[in-house]
Amino acid sequence: MAIGETVITIVGNLTADPELRTTGQGAHVASFTIANTARVYNKQTGQYEDGPALFMRCSAWNDLAQHCAQSLAKGMRVIAQGRLRQHSYQAQDGTNRTIVELTVDEIGPSLRYATAQVARISHQGGPVYGNPASTQPTVNTGADGWSQRPQQPAQTQQPAQPPADDPWGAPSDDQSSFGDFGKPDPEPEF
Repeated sequence: MAIGETVITIVGNLTADPELRTTGQGAHVASFTIANTARVYNKQTGQYEDGPALFMRCSAWNDLAQHCAQSLAKGMRVIAQGRLRQHSYQAQDGTNRTIVELTVDEIGPSLRYATAQVARISHQGGPVYGNPASTQPTVNTGADGWSQRPQQPAQTQQPAQPPADDPWGAPSDDQSSFGDFGKPDPEPEF
């Protein structure tokens, strides 16, 4: 990044699936729009309401473009960070137009209301990682870096029941010794 570039982070929902194209020089670019709608508190009604929406046009390049096209879909809530770019052009009707676009450096799904599974792409024997539930987890062997852990035969075993006084054990009847911890936050009062 150059000095003085405007770096921003935006959280919002994709308005459509990322559109993957290839430039004349062979570079991949994924284009998509992130919609961010502010929630504002209306003191008269005592409720939150949707404010004006911001539609941020985004582009991701090369490997990131391909990963976006494979991983992201319309409606997903994402967190994107990148650099704002502004460029002007002349439209077909002769008017001059200016566009502000986010060149994405980092992007991922928001885990606030969803879960995700992550799998690293291995390039030339580099490290590979994934979720604990995957069939081929990896370990760092220490000597020569990362390697695949051999697959173990499946064992059928009953999960151990936690002791009754275990605060991390499975709560019964949606009751927890931690109160509302882990449940969605109620709307704040103003």
